[in-house]
Amino acid sequence: MFAKASRSGLIAVSALMVAATLSACVGDRQRPRLVYEERPVELLYNTGFQRIEQRRWRDAVDYFQEVERQHPFSEWSRRAILMQVYAHYQNQRYADAIAAADRFIRLYPGSPSAAYAYHMKAVCYFEQIVDVGRDQASTNQALLALREVVRRYPNSPYATDARVKIDMVNDQLAGKEMEIGRWYQRQQQPLAAINRYRTVIDNEEFQRTSHTPEALYRLVEVYLTLGLRDEAIRNGAVLGHNFPGTVWYSDAYRLLTAEGAQPEVAPEGGTRRNWLSRILPG
Repeated sequence: MFAKASRSGLIAVSALMVAATLSACVGDRQRPRLVYEERPVELLYNTGFQRIEQRRWRDAVDYFQEVERQHPFSEWSRRAILMQVYAHYQNQRYADAIAAADRFIRLYPGSPSAAYAYHMKAVCYFEQIVDVGRDQASTNQALLALREVVRRYPNSPYATDARVKIDMVNDQLAGKEMEIGRWYQRQQQPLAAINRYRTVIDNEEFQRTSHTPEALYRLVEVYLTLGLRDEAIRNGAVLGHNFPGTVWYSDAYRLLTAEGAQPEVAPEGGTRRNWLSRILPG
């Protein structure tokens, strides 16, 4: 009688465990959750690494999280956090990758591997940059994170990569200013347009972007529209001195000569040069 009751109890408990397991999987139907079982740290870590090689990013994260939970004070735990950053990044789960990078930085700020965590955090923001027609919150976050890499690790390969990306980010932000300026110009709001174009011209970092020649040309356009001929000539001269071979100067030259001005520099002819041609000559 007692044996039967015990077996019935075990069956009931087993049914409850199965039900709990099934309910836990409802939110993630693509794969079962990793069942907790105390295992050697080397086994957990190596299995996670195998999942990385198999490009099974979410499974890899599960194993590396188990390393953290079961062996929190080991060197393996430290490595496991960085592997989670990498797996989340490869799976394009950027918010999770950034959170893991921040956790590593908080727990191990003096570790030599902190440079990698800062770098990956910046790259995750960089990967989320959208076209200039949309909000540039991620672009600004990427710029701050990339600058932090350069500031903390100026002589590292991460800083070299960050500097290239900073130029790209600045080009993006300058492009956003230009888009807004062109919109104001189309809406017959010349003063607001001038402020946007001048931001590109006056910002030292934006001055090195591909948008500077167009910003100078647009200023020539707007100042002529307002009847400010001297201002238009001055900006045309700056454009001709610095970018004589661009289409933007050719267009500005035609506008100015049509107004009776005589620019000192004749256009050389040529095409618009993008930021890449300046960073990587040839």
